[in-house]
Amino acid sequence: MRFCLSGASGFLGTALGAHLREQGHEVVRLVRRPARGPFEVRWNPAEGELDHEVIDDADVVVNLSGAPIAHWPWTPSYRRTLLQSRTAPTRTLAEAIARSPQPPALLSGSGINAYGDDRGDTLLTEGTPRGRGFLADVVEQWEAAAAPAQQAGTRVCFLRTSPVLDSSGGLLRVIALPFRVGLGGRLGSGDQYFPVVSLRDWLGAVTFLAENDNASGPYNLVAPEPATNADFTRALASALRRPAVVPVPSFGLRLALGGLSAMALGSLRAVPGRLEEAGHTFADKDVQDVVTTALGR
Repeated sequence: MRFCLSGASGFLGTALGAHLREQGHEVVRLVRRPARGPFEVRWNPAEGELDHEVIDDADVVVNLSGAPIAHWPWTPSYRRTLLQSRTAPTRTLAEAIARSPQPPALLSGSGINAYGDDRGDTLLTEGTPRGRGFLADVVEQWEAAAAPAQQAGTRVCFLRTSPVLDSSGGLLRVIALPFRVGLGGRLGSGDQYFPVVSLRDWLGAVTFLAENDNASGPYNLVAPEPATNADFTRALASALRRPAVVPVPSFGLRLALGGLSAMALGSLRAVPGRLEEAGHTFADKDVQDVVTTALGR
């Protein structure tokens, strides 16, 4: 298959491009700098500029564009960046797909925060109503930006991704630092559900959706067995053979991180119901598996 990939230089995009090529697929990267070689195409999503031929030639478009969530502080300006860096590329791709004579499928990045900042013990499936909060609003507009492709009748999947853990990059590198020096601990009470997924399972799920012609709509990309922040803390400390005795109080996180603290203290008990119903199998089912795989242990 021929893939067109945006956000190709990020943590997930780099890993997905390599994975798809290893599987024998052809990958064309969308880049904002001058293209280097035949498998890169320059685009300017903020201005809606894209060579439509790259879309016409693709079987699947994977959209992973977006400024990092794990950025501090969330100033009003950065909040606009978080939103616009997601909606503009999605809209540009969706409109190009809608104009294509043979529209490719669209797998568009999204987030598990579609369900809000904090849903307590509620089990969150793809059928759960949307939640409230800044990130939930971002996800709603992000997914809505794909409407032109949906209205054109092409297959669109929304990748409602939880934090993806791997030693090669992403959130784990930041989280593991205090643990490695013996200063790790739970965040707040530790009772809040903390959805995660291993990189290999994320790659497997995206590939599964790309190759499954019947797949469309939202999909939760999370490990099947929900875990709390305390469960994650114990698993990471055990894997690193370090103590985890320095809890971070909730008020300290809110004071230090502002809006970003919602990601650390909110509870999202999400499960990958539609992926499992479709026949996808996860290699890392619980948080201990995810952490062990992520650290290469």
